[in-house]
Amino acid sequence: MLLNCHSYYSFKYGALSVEELLKEVSQGGHAAVALTDINNTATSLEFVRLAPEHTIRPLVGVDFRNGARQQYVGIAKNADGFREINEFLSPHLHNGREFEPDAPEFDDVFVIYPFQSQLRKLEDNEFIGISPQDLRNLPFNPWKKHLDKLVILQTATFRNKRDYNIHRLLRAIDKNTLLSKLAREEQASFDNQYKSAAELLAIYENYPQIIANTQRLLDACSMEFDFTTNKNKKLFTDSEEHDFQLLKQEAHKGLKYRYHKVTDKVKERLNKELKVIRELNFCAYFLINWDLVQYSLGKGYYHVGRGSGANSLVAYLLRITNVDPVELDLYFERFINPYRTSPPDFDIDFSWTDRDDITRYLFDTYGWNRTALLGTFITFNHKSAFREIAKVFGLPEEEITRLQKDPDPKRADEYGQWVIRYSQYIANFPSHASIHSCGILISEEPISNFSSTQLLPKGFPSTQFDMYIAEDLGLHKFDVLSQRGLGKIKDTLTIIKQNHGIDIDINNTRLFMEDPRVKQMLKKGEAIGCFYIESPAMRMLLTKLKAEDYKRLVAASSIIRPGVAKSGMMREYIIRFQDKAKREEAKRALPELYSILEETYGVMVYQEDVIKVAHYFAGLALDEADVLRRGMSWKFKQRNEFGKVRDKFFTNCRKKGYADTVVQDIWRQIESFANYAFAKGHSASYAVESFQALYLKAYYPLEYMVATLNNGGGFYSPQLYLHDAVMHGAKVEVPCINRSFWENTINGNTIFLGFYLLRDLEKEIVKNILDERGINGNYLNLRDFIQRVPISLEQLIILIRIDAFRFTGIGKKELLWDAHFLLGHNKKTKPERTLFQTEVKEFQLPALWKHRLEDAFDEMELLGLSIRSPFELIKDELPSSLKACHLPQLLGKLVRIVAYLIHRKPTRTSNGKTMFFGTWIDMDGHWIDTVHFPPTAQLYPFRGPGCYCIEGTVVDEYGFLSIEVSRMERMANFSLESV
Repeated sequence: MLLNCHSYYSFKYGALSVEELLKEVSQGGHAAVALTDINNTATSLEFVRLAPEHTIRPLVGVDFRNGARQQYVGIAKNADGFREINEFLSPHLHNGREFEPDAPEFDDVFVIYPFQSQLRKLEDNEFIGISPQDLRNLPFNPWKKHLDKLVILQTATFRNKRDYNIHRLLRAIDKNTLLSKLAREEQASFDNQYKSAAELLAIYENYPQIIANTQRLLDACSMEFDFTTNKNKKLFTDSEEHDFQLLKQEAHKGLKYRYHKVTDKVKERLNKELKVIRELNFCAYFLINWDLVQYSLGKGYYHVGRGSGANSLVAYLLRITNVDPVELDLYFERFINPYRTSPPDFDIDFSWTDRDDITRYLFDTYGWNRTALLGTFITFNHKSAFREIAKVFGLPEEEITRLQKDPDPKRADEYGQWVIRYSQYIANFPSHASIHSCGILISEEPISNFSSTQLLPKGFPSTQFDMYIAEDLGLHKFDVLSQRGLGKIKDTLTIIKQNHGIDIDINNTRLFMEDPRVKQMLKKGEAIGCFYIESPAMRMLLTKLKAEDYKRLVAASSIIRPGVAKSGMMREYIIRFQDKAKREEAKRALPELYSILEETYGVMVYQEDVIKVAHYFAGLALDEADVLRRGMSWKFKQRNEFGKVRDKFFTNCRKKGYADTVVQDIWRQIESFANYAFAKGHSASYAVESFQALYLKAYYPLEYMVATLNNGGGFYSPQLYLHDAVMHGAKVEVPCINRSFWENTINGNTIFLGFYLLRDLEKEIVKNILDERGINGNYLNLRDFIQRVPISLEQLIILIRIDAFRFTGIGKKELLWDAHFLLGHNKKTKPERTLFQTEVKEFQLPALWKHRLEDAFDEMELLGLSIRSPFELIKDELPSSLKACHLPQLLGKLVRIVAYLIHRKPTRTSNGKTMFFGTWIDMDGHWIDTVHFPPTAQLYPFRGPGCYCIEGTVVDEYGFLSIEVSRMERMANFSLESV
C-alpha cells in the first residue's frame, strides 16, 4: 500500500537508508512497496536487489518535484517503464528545467497526481492519490463520484520524531537557512510516516474501492532485473569470433614491437592469456581499451596503463601498458582468473590536458546513450555534519569551534547537545551526487535501462549511482585518469623536438631501462621532478636500496606506500635487503612463508602477496584469496563474504599448526595494507613512468624542468625546480615583455619565466601583449609599449617592478616615475593608430639609489619566489662554511651547518610523540637531511621557510647520510624596512 517511499537518496530530504527502509516496511507487514526518491533513481536497482532478502516485492519510480512541491509520482510497471522514467527525468536534470504539472504520455508507467479539488481528465495509467489527511475532505469533493481513479498515497519519508527532526535539519541545510526560519512549504508534514499495512487498511476501511485500486496497481507492476550477467558492451566487431581474431592479430603484431626475440616462454604465456580471455568473453573489453590507446597514440598523447592490468602480456603487446609481465614474472591470475565473472580493470592515465578529449572520443564512438561517467555520492562526514547542523541552529563560529574541540554533551548547553547528537545521526548520509574520479561505463544496453543521468561540471552525462551499485548491477567501469606527470613527459618531448629536432619514442622501454646515466641517477635518488620518486622519503629509500635497476624500483614504488610502511615491513625489507644474516634468520623462523615471498625477502609488499599468503600459507582457494585481497577495501569489508573468508583464514592456519602469535602477526600485516598496497603490475607501471621521466631529465634536464613547471610542478615548490635547473646549468630570467610567453620557455640554456607566475597580472593583459607583439614585433621601450597595449597603471607597475622592461637599460625606479607621469590621470591607456606619434616630454632624472636585494623582494612579492639564492638574504655573517660534501668525512661528529629549508615531514613515535624529518639544501645547492627527535623538535621548532643554523651529529644508515639535530635556529633575513 506504500506507493511513495523516500530513502535518504532523496538528498537532504529522506532520513532512512535503503536497508532501514526495507526493514521498516517488512516489519510493517507490507508485501510490495514502491521506492520513489525525489528526482532521482540512484538506488532504485539496489532496492530491487535487496528487497527479496526482506520478503518485499519491489516497485520503483520517481517522486517528480519542483523544489519541495510535488507534481506527480511515476511508478514503473516493468523494466520498460523504468527506462521511460529515466529518459524523461534525465533531460530535466541536465537542463535544470522544471517539471510541467501534467506528466508525459508514458506507455509503461503509472502516474499518481496529488489530491486536488478540481476534476481533471485522466488517462488509463493515471490516478489521483489521496492521503489519510485528504480522506476527510473526500465527501465534499467532486472526486467522490470517481472512486475508480483514486489510490492510497501515503508519502513515507520518516519513521518517528527523531527521523522527522533529521528531515527538518536536512531541509534547513539544503536551503542554507536557520531551522527557525525554514519555510513550512520546504518541509514535509509530520504525517509523512511509514505506516504499517494494517494501519493503512484501517484508515481506508470505509473506501474498499480505493484499497482495491491500490492493490491492482501494485499487482500490475513487476520489476525484474538480472544481476548475474555482465552488462558491459559485449562486442567490439560484429561477433565474438571476429573479436577474438582481431585481438589475436593485434597481439601478434605487438610481439614484433616489444621483443627482439620471441621466446617460447612468451609464446606460451600469450597463448594461455588469449585462451582465458576468450573463454571469459573479455575480448571486447581488451579491444575497447586497445582502440582507446590507438586513438591516443594517433593524437600524439601519452598514457600509462597501470593497475593489475599490467599483469597481462596481451595488454603489453596491445600497448595498453608498458610493463613486460614475463620479465617481472607477474601473476596473470591477479588480473584474470577462471573464477572472475566481472571484466578486468585497466587504469589508464593520460595527461591532464588530454583526458577530456579521450572521454569525448569514448562517448562519440560508443554512443552518448550507452556511455556515461560513473557517479558517486558525497556524504556528510562527522565534521561537516557537525558544522552544518550547528549553522542551522544559529551557533556563532566561535561556539562551533569550541564544540568541535570539546564535543562532550555533559559540558554543552541544550543547543550544543542537539548539535552533537544529530551530527552523529546524519554522519555518512549522502549529501549530493558527484562524479567518480575516473570511471566511465560503456553499456551494451542504453544507460537509461539502469539510471537517469545528470550533467555535472565535466559536461558529460553521469549516472546517479556509484561504483558499488554499478558492480552489483553488472556494469563495470573503464578507468580513464589524468595526471600531470604525463603532461611533463609530453611537453618535454615537444620542446626537444622543437629545439633539437629529435623524435624520441618514449614507449620503447628498451631505450631507458639499461641506460647507465639513468641507473646512476636512480641509485643516488637524483630524481627531482620525476614522477613518484622525487619525494625526500623516496630519495632516502632509493639510496638505501641502491636501486639502480627496474626490479628494485618496482619494489620501492610499493614499499613506500603507507600500508607497507605502517606495518613496519618497509624497514624490515630494507634490513633484509642489506643484511644477508637477517634474511637467513627470517627464512629459518618461518620457511613456509619465506618460500612464498622469496623475491621480497619474506616481506609482503604487493597485493598479490596477500593472495599468495592466503592461498599457499593459509590454504584458501584462489577465489577466496581474492575476496581477502578485495577486502582491503573498507566498503567491501562490510560484506558477509569477507567475514567468512577471514574466519576461514584463521581456522585453516590453526589446522596447519601455526602458532597463534605468528598468524595474528601475518593477519596484522594484511590488514595494515588497508587500501594502500599496490598490485605488483601497478608498481611496475609507475616504475616505467619514473624511468621515462628519469631518461628525459638525464639527457634534457632543462627542457624537463620547464615542462615540470608548466604542468604545475610536483612535490616541491616552483622555487626548488628552478634551483634544480640552475644546478644543471640553466640561467633563469624573470618575465620579459619581449621574450616571455604565458608559460615558461627555454632558449639555449636560458629559461624565461612565464607571465602566469605573476599573481596579480590579468590574463587578458598578457593576451593583448602577446597578440600585439606577434603582429607588430618587439616593443622598443616603455612609451612604445604604452602606445600599443591597453593597460592600467596598476598592471603596468607589476610589469615594471618585475623588471620586464630591463631590455631598455633603464632602472625600475626611473621607469616607475615615467609610468606615473604618462598614466597618472588615466585609468587605462587607449592606444590609437596615427600617422605621426605625438612626442611626449622626457625628463632627465638624477641617479636613484638601489639596494642589491630590492629585486629579490619584488620577485618574492610578485612571483612567490626569487631567482636569487636564499643565502643572499641572510642578514648576519654565516656561522659556518660547512657543506654537504664534507659530511661523509664527519660521521659520528657534532657539526654546525647553514642550510635552506625545503620540506619538513612530521610523524609520530611509537609512544605518540611528534618528531620530524627535514630536507634542506646547502650553499652549493646540494641535499642535507635531518632527523628531529621529540625532545629537540619541542625545544627547537621549525619557524617557517628560510635559512637555519643546524647543529647535530652526522649518522649513516645504509649509505643514507643525515644529521640528528640537537639544536636549530632560524637565521634573520634582511627586511624590506632595512632595505
